[in-house]
Amino acid sequence: MTTTPLDNEQVLQLKQDFPLLTETQVAGHPLVYLDTGATSQVPLPVADAERDFTLRHRAAVHRGAHTLAVEATDFFEDARATVSRFVGADPYSLVWTSNATEGLNLLSYAMSNAAAGSNGSENAERFRMGPGDEIVTTQAEHHANLIPWQELAARTGATLRVVPVDERGLITPQAVANTLSDRTKLVAFTHVSNVTGAITDVPAVVAEAQKVGALTVLDACQSVPHMPIDFPALGVDFAVFSAHKMLGPTGIGALYGRRELLNALPTFLTGGSMITKVTTEHARYLDSPVRFEAGTQRISQAVAWAEAVRYLEQIGMNRIEAWEAELGGRLARGITEIDGVRLLGPEPGVERVGLASIDVAGVHAHDVGQLLDVAGIAVRVGHHCAQPLHRELGLTASTRASTYLYNTTDDVDRFLDELSRVRGYFRAEGA
Repeated sequence: MTTTPLDNEQVLQLKQDFPLLTETQVAGHPLVYLDTGATSQVPLPVADAERDFTLRHRAAVHRGAHTLAVEATDFFEDARATVSRFVGADPYSLVWTSNATEGLNLLSYAMSNAAAGSNGSENAERFRMGPGDEIVTTQAEHHANLIPWQELAARTGATLRVVPVDERGLITPQAVANTLSDRTKLVAFTHVSNVTGAITDVPAVVAEAQKVGALTVLDACQSVPHMPIDFPALGVDFAVFSAHKMLGPTGIGALYGRRELLNALPTFLTGGSMITKVTTEHARYLDSPVRFEAGTQRISQAVAWAEAVRYLEQIGMNRIEAWEAELGGRLARGITEIDGVRLLGPEPGVERVGLASIDVAGVHAHDVGQLLDVAGIAVRVGHHCAQPLHRELGLTASTRASTYLYNTTDDVDRFLDELSRVRGYFRAEGA
């Protein structure tokens, strides 16, 4: 791994690993992909790793004693060790899920099982909730980190409280502190907003939660792909993230949890592979992480995800973070210089990832997105699964551009150039 900063020349070399980015044209224009916030592209080594495992090593894991089964299990658990190391964790604290959304729902339903006294909840007192208890989340959340907690409150009788964002759409530690009470049992919040790109001060929020003895759940989907992450150092109790936003395959995510908490958490899905003993009346469950991995798992996807991690590590997460900061700053500054275009979230210069959402005066986000698409530029339009935040910002939809390690400054400049033409086009159409 080199430590020299990334530049356009190096990024163009990296781009050769992504055939979709180098070979695709849209409406006669080379593709500029600025939708990594929704899903990243996959480099050849990652695609090859999944294909190679499927064609040469496929077998059930944690079951057979034959050579192929043992080999497949080694691949699977080595992948867990690689992905967990990437976020500063040990393998026993990383549970495979189908995506980050499932990880959050796993927590929500497992906590419901604790409240109900279901089998496997004997040591789960800390997770039990009922009337008078409070669950806290924020206005900045993706729906996946809001609705599961709405449902948990409805199932248990607990009260859901929501931390307001400030006028820039930011989560501040003071606003969190003002919302918490000695009845707060859980605080769920995002590390990086998928709308504004703003970075939350995680240790400060965790410190406020710890003052009242609350558990913390971090949505790290927009941070793990873009910066060095160490969950134990951040102090969170649980966190979720997914492969498809960090060069990996779809269909697999992960739940991180402190090991002692995972072992005390009641089960969610039950069945094969996660038990030690079963009778017709009762079952006894294994410890984390396999107690939460009933049934056949996403084996080839885990192997591919580990290859994606190695790819990122070879480049260096500090280099990726610095390059995206450069792209993000260029993006934010350029947006603010275009008449009639509003940058959502913090002003340029405030810490954020290489992501920006905008509102173009008098033009719907979907129309903005279609005009950009005709120019070969792929962006996200809509509410980005964050309706409460959009509502707080006075909008129903926005247009989002999100960068990654395979984007160049030319990509950002093409976006800004085409964006500057949007309002003029609609004025001409209405003339």
